Amino acid sequence: MSAMINIIWALMAIIGIVYAMFNGTMDQVNQELFASAGEAVTLIIGLSSVLIFWLGILRIAEKAGLLSGFAKLARPVVRRLFPEIPPDHPAMGYILANISANLFGLGNAATPMGIKAMEEMKKLSKSDTASSSMITFLVINTTSITLVPTTVIAIRMEYGSQAPTEIVSSTIIASVITTVAAIIIDRLWRKRRE
Repeated sequence: MSAMINIIWALMAIIGIVYAMFNGTMDQVNQELFASAGEAVTLIIGLSSVLIFWLGILRIAEKAGLLSGFAKLARPVVRRLFPEIPPDHPAMGYILANISANLFGLGNAATPMGIKAMEEMKKLSKSDTASSSMITFLVINTTSITLVPTTVIAIRMEYGSQAPTEIVSSTIIASVITTVAAIIIDRLWRKRRE
């Protein structure tokens, strides 16, 4: 799969360069390339500082027991969403950690836990085909409810927004609606698959 994505990206870059050569706009492409590279470095530095801040906050919340408290509160709901997974299985822990990280807007921190959850669910299913639990997890992880959209706030701060956090309430509403809708659709399709 990743090889195919690499091929697609390479083809898009090659087609763009060849088009620019024949169209006579290679100078403009070079100027935009270097301008975008500088802007990307600046953006990454800005995003890194915000991500480091929120990872620190998450670490404090973890030490204070807030994450384990959230995991205890969420466990009954998560067990109902993933009935095929035994309650004490490592996949359940990774799923709860992934949901917690996504909830606090730490998608980058959630990714490794999501990958581990998928690996554990694959061990449970003993198949190369995605299990119902894997599909449900992917749906929830894709729509994930977010209380603090740290990356979007960081981007808005980087580009000089006067109120970078004004999107928090709309983000919560949108992510709750999409997550609930995704779970309903997943359940309907799950009934069809079974």
